[in-house]
Amino acid sequence: MILRFLAGPVQTRSQADDMLQDCWLRVHRGRASYRPGSPVLPWVFAIARHTRIDAYRRRSLIERRELSSEDLEATAADTSFTPPDGTEGDVWRLVRQLPDSQQEVVRMLKITGMSLEEVAGATGTTVGSVKQKAHRAYRRLRELLTESDAS
Repeated sequence: MILRFLAGPVQTRSQADDMLQDCWLRVHRGRASYRPGSPVLPWVFAIARHTRIDAYRRRSLIERRELSSEDLEATAADTSFTPPDGTEGDVWRLVRQLPDSQQEVVRMLKITGMSLEEVAGATGTTVGSVKQKAHRAYRRLRELLTESDAS
C-alpha cells in the first residue's frame, strides 16, 4: 500500500523503492512520536506523505540545477577570461599571481556571479573553504595592490 502511495503517477519504480526505504527509516527514527492506541496507518501514511514531498523537492532542485551535456561542454570550453576590450587589466594581472584554487574562487565569485554555495558545489568543497580561499585571495590582492602603489 505504501509503495503504491509513494509511486504515484509520475514516479519510476526505482524512485518509489528509494522513497519506501527512506520512509521506513523515518518510521523507525520517529517511532517515539507514535501514540500507543492510535491507528498506525494514518501515522505511517503521514510520514510517507512527507517523504514523497521531500523527494519531489529534492528532484526538482536537482533538475533546476542540472546542466545539459551541451551546456556543460560550452561552459568547459570557455574557462579562460580576458578583460573587456582585450586590454590587460592590472587587477587581472595580480589575480594571476594567486594560487590556482584562489584564482578559481575569485573568478567564480566575481566574474560569473556565483553564490558561495554554488562555488562550493562546483569545486567540491565546503562553503567555509570557499570563504577562506576568497578571504586569503582578497587579502593577498590588497597586499599586491599596496606594493604596486608604493613602487
